[in-house]
Amino acid sequence: MSIIKCENVSKKFGNFAALDNVSLEIPERKIFGMLGPNGAGKTTLIRIINRITLPTSGKVLFRGNELQLSDIEKIGYLPEERGLYKKMKVGEQALYLARLKGLSKSEAQKELKKWFVKFGIQPWWNKKVEELSKGMAQKIQFITTVLHNPKLIILDEPFSGFDPINVELIRNEIIRMKEEGATIILSTHNMESVEEMCDEIALINKAHLIATGDVENIRKAHGDNKIEVVYTHRDENMEKLGEIIENPALYTLESAEKQRNAVRCILKLNDGVGNKDVLSYLVDKVDISVYQHLLPKMREIFIKLVEQSGGATSQGIEELNTNNKEG
Repeated sequence: MSIIKCENVSKKFGNFAALDNVSLEIPERKIFGMLGPNGAGKTTLIRIINRITLPTSGKVLFRGNELQLSDIEKIGYLPEERGLYKKMKVGEQALYLARLKGLSKSEAQKELKKWFVKFGIQPWWNKKVEELSKGMAQKIQFITTVLHNPKLIILDEPFSGFDPINVELIRNEIIRMKEEGATIILSTHNMESVEEMCDEIALINKAHLIATGDVENIRKAHGDNKIEVVYTHRDENMEKLGEIIENPALYTLESAEKQRNAVRCILKLNDGVGNKDVLSYLVDKVDISVYQHLLPKMREIFIKLVEQSGGATSQGIEELNTNNKEG
């Protein structure tokens, strides 16, 4: 079942179309990647789902019914533009934000204590926000986003500014919340996180939806039919490397290298050739320890699809490259 369904959603600001006839479904209990270069329209769509802004046309359904203002209580939203009141004390502000989510004072205090202990930040309760590091402030905002156990959690660049240890901490919490029944929309430029965490994605560019679906199916669909094979020679002759398995009728042998007592080869299968044909040939020649498809990385697919759909700003591609180097 879908928790969110967007039907022909468009949004215009004067003559500028931020979204143009976007339709997609976000399944329940999944991590859904909302991807796109800067200025693509994904943040506009997120704001429409949060009812921060309304669509010019089209509609958004929440669990089968048109999204209402009352549904926002079931959503937790961490925007990319962080914002805490710098002069307020951390605990005072966290408690205030928790009350805005509908929790009673006692419920809020109980939940905040649990989260502060989990994240190891109890000593910061009476500190002012301006004394916090960027990463510490982001922890506070993450906590106040998920404190009320929302059914839908929207996280816009949640790993930005975190060191690897805290990235892992937040990542584990996101996965745990999914396992406990929450749906997470993850907007990020870090394609490594997409591959590791997301079940499905939507890729938006220049106001249009250009791809959506299961991550592994998308990777398979954009693969170029390459296979990794690791094997040993039965005669233990390692000098010829991949020559013993050459067969231009089935595939092109793209590379071969020694790996201790084995040989690792990359094969590009010819059109119409299946795994059964290749394996039937190979098992008569060598002892196979690895046979697997080499799927393209989401970063490669992202750039390819964006370029095919009319490209993106140099800033958008540069941010993608920067985030993947950092990740």
